[in-house]
Amino acid sequence: MSITIHGHLSPGFEPVRDAFEENFANQGELGAAFALIRDGETLCDLHAGWADKARTRPWAADTLVPVFSTGKAVTALVVAWLADQGRLDYDAPLSAVWPDFAANGKGAVTLAQALSHQAGLPGPGEDIAPDDWFDRHKMEAYFAAMAPMWPPGEGSGYHPLSFGVLADAAVRRADPQGRTVGGLLREVIAGPRAIDCHIGLPESEHARAAEHVLPPRPPHLGPLNAEKQAAFLRPGSSPGRRGAAAWRSAELPAANAHATALALARLMAPFACGGRLDGEAFLGADTLAAALKPRTAGPDRVLPFDLSFAAGVMVNRGSAAFGPEPRAVGHYGFGGSCAFADPVRGVSGAYVMNRQMDVLVGDARAKALIEAAYRCL
Repeated sequence: MSITIHGHLSPGFEPVRDAFEENFANQGELGAAFALIRDGETLCDLHAGWADKARTRPWAADTLVPVFSTGKAVTALVVAWLADQGRLDYDAPLSAVWPDFAANGKGAVTLAQALSHQAGLPGPGEDIAPDDWFDRHKMEAYFAAMAPMWPPGEGSGYHPLSFGVLADAAVRRADPQGRTVGGLLREVIAGPRAIDCHIGLPESEHARAAEHVLPPRPPHLGPLNAEKQAAFLRPGSSPGRRGAAAWRSAELPAANAHATALALARLMAPFACGGRLDGEAFLGADTLAAALKPRTAGPDRVLPFDLSFAAGVMVNRGSAAFGPEPRAVGHYGFGGSCAFADPVRGVSGAYVMNRQMDVLVGDARAKALIEAAYRCL
C-alpha cells in the first residue's frame, strides 16, 4: 500500500521514515504520527494516514489522539513540577497531603509508592459502576477507604485507572489553587508553551480527535488473579456509560490524555534533558533524580511482565521497550502508543496511532520506529 508521509525529517533520519512507511505497508497502520527531539531540536515529526475508520479525514499535523496510559508519563511530569515547587515530597506519606488515605493500613504509603503501583489498589470492588469514574470526589473517597489488596510496598501491581485518582488527589491538595492534573497541565505547563496535550479535552477540540479501531482481541493478561480482576475485568473497572464526548471531556489522568506525538515528545524532554523543557529550566536536579529513581522492580501482580517503575514512568532496564538505553523511561498506552525519554542521549520521543493492537507494552510498530531512530543518532 502506498502512503503519503508528511512532516519534518532531519537529514540522516531517512531510516525512520522507512520504518514509518513499513508500518503502513505491513503492520496494518491506519493513521499515526511519530516525533523525536534531541536537546531541543526536532529531528522527526512525521504523520500519515487517516484519522477515522471510514478514511474520510486525513491525519493532520494537529490531529489529537487519545493515548490512554501513555498519559501517565504526562501526569508524572505534573507531579514532578509540584515536587520541584516544594509542594509534594515523593518520600513522604501520601496521607501527609490527603489524611483520609491513611485508612485501612495505608498511612505509610509514600507518594512515590503510589505512583509506582505499590499501593495495593489496582482497581475497585464490585460496588463501583462505570460512570462512577466521572465523579472525582466519589472515586477519591472510595480509594481512600479501600483496604489494599496486598501489603503496600511489597512489589507492584499495575493501577490502570486508580493511578490517576491517587495522583490527582495529591495534586489538588498540594496546589495552592486546588488545580487538578489537567488544570495544571493546561494553565502552567502545556498551555503557556502551546504544547498540544490535554487531560480533559475541551469540547471545541473534539473534532480534531482521531477515531480508534479496537484491537482484534483483548490483551493477554496471563493467569488471572484477584488483582487483575479488579484492575481490568470487573464491570466497574473502567469508565463508561456516558459516551465518547463525556469521556474525552473528563479528566482521567491515568487514561485519557489527548495529544499529538510532537506534544508528548516535548513533554518528555525534561526527563531526557536534565530537567529542561523547550530549552528552559523546568525541574531541578534533585527533583529529576527523585522522579526517575527506580522504586520497584520484578514480576508485576497485574501485568504479565517483569517491570520496573519510577514515580509514574516505566524504567527500561533491559527490556528494549524504549530503545537500547537501560536508563530510558517512558510509558505505553492501551493499543500501542508510547512516549519515552533517554537521559543519557538527551532524546525524547513519542508514537501515537488509531489502529489499536493487543500488545500491552512494546508494540512492534513503536519499537520499529524507536530502533530506527537509535540507528540514526
